[in-house]
Amino acid sequence: MPIENKNLIRRALISVSDKSGIVELSKVLAENNIEIISTGGSAKTLREAGIQVLEVSKYTAFPEIMAGRVKTLHPKIHGGILARRSHDEDNAAMVEHGIDAIDLVIVNLYPFEKTVEANNDYETCVENIDIGGPSLIRAAAKNHKSVTVVTDPDDYNDLISAIKDDCCTSLEYRTRLAAKAYARTASYDSSITSWFSKSNDKDLPHGFTSAGVRKKLLRYGENPHQRAALYIGGSSRPGVATAKQIQGKDLSYNNLGDADAAFELIAEFDEPSIAIIKHANPCGVATNTNLVKAYREAQACDPVSAFGGIVASNRNIDKELATVITEIFTEVVIAPNVDEDAKKIFSKKENLRLLITDTMPSPLNNGLQTKPIAGGFLVQEYDKGQIRADNLQVVTKREPSKTEIADLLFAFSVCKHVKSNAIIYVRDKATVGIGAGQMSRVDSARIAAWKALAAAEKLGETKPKTIGSSVASDAFFPFPDGLLATIEAGATSVIQPGGSVRDDEVISAADEAGIAMVFTGIRHFKH
Repeated sequence: MPIENKNLIRRALISVSDKSGIVELSKVLAENNIEIISTGGSAKTLREAGIQVLEVSKYTAFPEIMAGRVKTLHPKIHGGILARRSHDEDNAAMVEHGIDAIDLVIVNLYPFEKTVEANNDYETCVENIDIGGPSLIRAAAKNHKSVTVVTDPDDYNDLISAIKDDCCTSLEYRTRLAAKAYARTASYDSSITSWFSKSNDKDLPHGFTSAGVRKKLLRYGENPHQRAALYIGGSSRPGVATAKQIQGKDLSYNNLGDADAAFELIAEFDEPSIAIIKHANPCGVATNTNLVKAYREAQACDPVSAFGGIVASNRNIDKELATVITEIFTEVVIAPNVDEDAKKIFSKKENLRLLITDTMPSPLNNGLQTKPIAGGFLVQEYDKGQIRADNLQVVTKREPSKTEIADLLFAFSVCKHVKSNAIIYVRDKATVGIGAGQMSRVDSARIAAWKALAAAEKLGETKPKTIGSSVASDAFFPFPDGLLATIEAGATSVIQPGGSVRDDEVISAADEAGIAMVFTGIRHFKH
């Protein structure tokens, strides 16, 4: 590499909130005669480690003021960072004003995101909005032709290697770190924007930003010709992105999407529940005080599709449950925790990915979700709609029984996580037929019934479990034909939003068949 692309480091500015690894790095700087300028807390840490430090306040001859709100916002600091080494005018200004060049900036920011996650009060959150740090980072990144900027302790080892080699960094290296620095300040500002919007806006924010930090590159996206990566950021919600992988090969793009769909679905239920997902739609969902029975019931809904699926549990997994899950090939298992005996069972299946989240998310996701479209993107709240028994409007002559109401509510909760048009048949809080993603609601009803019949044949049963079931529709029946298809499959009670101009015709068809039907007043489209 040409020598002009290298930057000799003679002076470093250090101001870090996360002090992990900073002492080790600073010792290498000192050993290579690199002068260290530092702010109060960072200077104290380095000084206690026996490292010679020049405090910013002494360097600028201006004290830190306003409880540390103003400390690095000074021309001697920013002039030393921003000066273009190849510009005579900049060099003359440095000489005239006694400004020394700063070649290395090591900064990480006040922990605003963690402060918000900890539910601190408004004033505490405001005080953890860093001002000087982003200014230093952006200045150093802008002048990356001459300045090295490091914002992540994970990059310290590479920097140490460069310093030990010749106290120089390459332009390629500095450019890469500058890009990472701008990504960090963008993510930081995005978090602040999101917090202000949640705290102050009754409507969706006028400006919307979303940012994240790449956690890992994936082998490919939905298909092998598509590049993909997993990014972390924007939400503290526990789930797939932050889960700990215990075993198995790397998760694919599709694995991550399906596991997220499974875990979000299972979070709907307070009682012990199991969901099996394939291609972002459930093959089966069941609730039971015995998780093994819940798994068996979920699997029985569509035993063919369950092969190679993703299994989610909202309770810790024990040895007995692990044993039955591993009876067939399963791509991913995700749960709050897994006991040691269960881990041993899973370890026998080398290709099974096992994810532990430590906790369950709230069924109410209070964040915003985005969907890209050409020229922009759509933003909406997550579907937080929940229905209780006392919210239901009985519209037929026959009222549903308590058992039917429980099944109807269960079915409607599952609907929320099934691609539209969605029809869900349920018996005893277990899905027995799922119709998803069809252009016609009638087709969804018939496909769900057909799958129930196929499941019965597979399991050696004499009749499908849709007979005597409760059924949910994610949106209203525009005509009686969709309802009649569910009645033909054996449903005895129906839950749907209502609101069609032909509601009276649909209600009449239900009354004629002697079934119970309730309206929710809300729908659960999922596109």
